[in-house]
Amino acid sequence: MTTASRQRSPSHNACEQIIGWQAAAGLGDQPAILAGSCSVSYAELTAMTNAVGNALLSHGIKPDDRILLLTKDSPEMVAAYMAVMKIGAIAVALNTRSSAREIGHAMADSQCSAFILDPEFRPLFQSGSDISEYLPPLVIDDVAEFSAGASTELEACPVLPTDKAFLIYTSGTTGAAKAAIHRHGDVSIGDLHLRVNFNVRPGDRVFSTSKLFFAFALGHSMIGALKCGATIILHDGWPDADGVAAVVEQHSPTILLSVPTLYRNLLRSRVTGLPAFKGIRHFISAGERLPDSVFMEWLEETKRPILEGIGTSEIVFLAIANTPSAYRKGSSGRPQPWATVKLIGEDGQPVRKPDQTGVLWLKMASVAAGYWNRADKTAEAFQKGWYCTGDIFSFDADGWWEHHGRGDDMLKISGQWVSPAEIEEHALKVPGIIEAAAVGVTNEDGLVRLGLAVVSADHAPGQDILEESLRQHFERNLSIYKCPRRIRFVEAMPRTVTGKLQRFRVRDFFAQ
Repeated sequence: MTTASRQRSPSHNACEQIIGWQAAAGLGDQPAILAGSCSVSYAELTAMTNAVGNALLSHGIKPDDRILLLTKDSPEMVAAYMAVMKIGAIAVALNTRSSAREIGHAMADSQCSAFILDPEFRPLFQSGSDISEYLPPLVIDDVAEFSAGASTELEACPVLPTDKAFLIYTSGTTGAAKAAIHRHGDVSIGDLHLRVNFNVRPGDRVFSTSKLFFAFALGHSMIGALKCGATIILHDGWPDADGVAAVVEQHSPTILLSVPTLYRNLLRSRVTGLPAFKGIRHFISAGERLPDSVFMEWLEETKRPILEGIGTSEIVFLAIANTPSAYRKGSSGRPQPWATVKLIGEDGQPVRKPDQTGVLWLKMASVAAGYWNRADKTAEAFQKGWYCTGDIFSFDADGWWEHHGRGDDMLKISGQWVSPAEIEEHALKVPGIIEAAAVGVTNEDGLVRLGLAVVSADHAPGQDILEESLRQHFERNLSIYKCPRRIRFVEAMPRTVTGKLQRFRVRDFFAQ
């Protein structure tokens, strides 16, 4: 780090990096946000941000104070998030489908100085407050009213690139949520994936179906797309196929970011043939592994591939990704220029040969500083600038990387490692099966054997017929140790609100 970059400066502030340059570039009148019938220009967004920032300062908010946000995606939410960072405080967007226990935990864990919420979340906030060990001294349930009359002129707080800017709570797929600590300097690479790989520029419209509290949307919509000078499209409803299709028809995005579950649901709803979908240049996916079947059906329907990548709350931006010029079905893509990657095998040594699995470690400019109040977990996951993802990967001789699931999801069956993803892909090839999740189930002898939970289509044959079809397909195509011993039909898979499969809950199906 140079001497200049060690000095506190407004230019290091994350808010300035994201929306501080557009006016000087002549983009002040360009739309920054489209939300329903509302259009907010970059100049208007800056004014909103400054007003919220000044109002927070007038209520005693100081640098490093934590500010929680429990809001729907809206221009006011974006302005509040930017304002918190601009005054040097720390923004924390919470999952709007959190439980009261999770809200209470976030308040106590962060020791927040203020809580910003939409009025409709007041009951959830109150329930969280009732069980929390800590209550915020300032509660704001109408951002516009709170900031009304405040000055729209505000200089960004001078910061170091290493000063804290925002926290992201993990989605809790493997246990209690932890908050990844991100710094102002972390947003420096936020535009690279969109700008370099997808040529996103002013005039482009970027729509993320995932909510802004989700790292994928935060990193590639609110940070990445705005940093490109593009327009972001916000939808305040919970994403479903019909709602997303309506937004696409209304605002005609040029880039769509979504998750595999929603891409599958869009295919089921037969909306991909709508005229507005034909105007979308690129489709990007993250959050969990994209099934080959969804990739192929989407390609057939739209004539464009879904470009999969992998990122985490701890790095915010995609590190391994497919791009328009280089993509492959079933692959997470290739390491991007801003990311350094390595695989560590079961023996603790680097994996250097193709087609061997190991745990993925990443190093890039946006790696979190650690976990808030979790020195133990920080020491486990962060070492000398590297972050251990816990995900199992391999790479082939051509440099394509394949995701085999979480390290704690990989199963050793009869002394051999088995990827749940491989079993699930085969299950989805059986007509009538629309979802599948493979997990390890301990039998009466204490040995781990494969269990498979499946969801069938509405008009699929009976369960006995489908189960026999599954078993026959597995026996024809997989080694015997990869064939599930137990199959359970369920109505729906347990998922986090961001759509990730909760395997620890799938295992409960086999304990019943």
